[in-house]
Amino acid sequence: MDETSDEPPTSAVLLDNCHFSQVIFNDVEKFYVPGGDVTCYYTLTQNIVPRGKDWVGIFRVGWKTTRDYYTFMWAPLPSGVHSNTAVQQQIQFKAYYLPKDDEYYQFCYIDQDGMVRGASVPFQFRAEAEDDILVVTTQGEVEEVELQNKNLRKENEELKASCASLQKQNIDLQEELNKIKELQNRLESLRSNTQKLELDSLKKENKDLKELDDCRKAELQQLKEQIQNVTSDKERLETRLKTALDHMDQLQSQVLNYEKEVENLSHTDRDKTEQLESLKEENRQLRMARTQQKEQNKELEHCMEYLKGTEAKFSLCLSHCLQNQQQQNRNLMKELEEQKRLFQILQAKKNEADEENQKLREENDRLLRHLSQTREVSSFSVSQAQAPRPAPEVGGLLFGNPYCGEITWHSASIRKCPMCADVFPEDIETSQYEAHVRSHLLECPLCNETFEKSNKQVFDDHILCHGLE
Repeated sequence: MDETSDEPPTSAVLLDNCHFSQVIFNDVEKFYVPGGDVTCYYTLTQNIVPRGKDWVGIFRVGWKTTRDYYTFMWAPLPSGVHSNTAVQQQIQFKAYYLPKDDEYYQFCYIDQDGMVRGASVPFQFRAEAEDDILVVTTQGEVEEVELQNKNLRKENEELKASCASLQKQNIDLQEELNKIKELQNRLESLRSNTQKLELDSLKKENKDLKELDDCRKAELQQLKEQIQNVTSDKERLETRLKTALDHMDQLQSQVLNYEKEVENLSHTDRDKTEQLESLKEENRQLRMARTQQKEQNKELEHCMEYLKGTEAKFSLCLSHCLQNQQQQNRNLMKELEEQKRLFQILQAKKNEADEENQKLREENDRLLRHLSQTREVSSFSVSQAQAPRPAPEVGGLLFGNPYCGEITWHSASIRKCPMCADVFPEDIETSQYEAHVRSHLLECPLCNETFEKSNKQVFDDHILCHGLE
């Protein structure tokens, strides 16, 4: 809604002093659907002059002053305004600023001075109910509406009689006012005629006339106030009369609509009779189809029984297969446990073989050191003429360690195989001597570790450990 931050002009004037007939709201619905924009239509009569600060507000029914508005929109100024003709206007309220409850509200036109110049009939913000679409009125309700119309006509006649009496009172007041004016004229004439009288009597009469004039003025003021009250009562009664006439027109239009609806219902009754005949024929065909469906259901039941037997057989076969598979799984688990146990046994054997191999190496080292010392003594006694050869390094072996790393062979005057104790001549080539020694050894192709051929089982276990790794 194009609502500015400025507050609209309001007042605390009571409703009795407002003029509701100067702006008439048209086409006001009984209720508006929440969530949609609402367009307000109204007519500016020739009795009001629109100004720039006039506004239209939505008030909850029961409001006391114009400050009790829920929301408002500035009233647009009409284009080409003529003071003696009515002007149709409209304002659209956006859905966001409208009330969300189902209380009764009404439109009110407020002028720039904060005075109410027109009010609409009450309405609600609620969803349309299905029972609002079609209303069937009975004869008793029609008679009740006619009785209400009769009462409204009677009330209208009473209002007309009251208006006539008020007009008569107004005429009487006008006559009294004329009499007062005549008295004033006579007073003026008396003043002119009494100039020749004595001064004391003139003063006394003048005083009496002034008192009488003040009383007449007070009475005249009271009469004016009464006339103003009668005029406001007349306007209020005219508004009530117009509202009653509008309500009577609405009731008459509703009666016409009810008559049309009764006629439509008679046509609808005939149509429903024809539909009933067609539905009976469709019912007969449906019964035949139902019989055929029962026969098909019997065939389906036989098929289901056959499928159930097949399913039982399939379930039995599947259970056997599952049992076999579970047995195979258990066998595989046992085999896996056996393999693990075998691996642990082989690992233990490997550790034992490694310990035994270490012991053999130590024994071999000890024997080689003893053999080296023996050869040194025999060489010194047999070959004194030969040139002295360098002694082996401290901690070294004459023929090298066949179990640790690469074998380094040292030439000697007498060469003896450390494995089989064969003696070789001095002039034998080193490669032949090394080939002879290697013929007694087994070398691991994976880690290049050497083993004696006599320890074939240790070598096989070593190769198996590589396979398990």
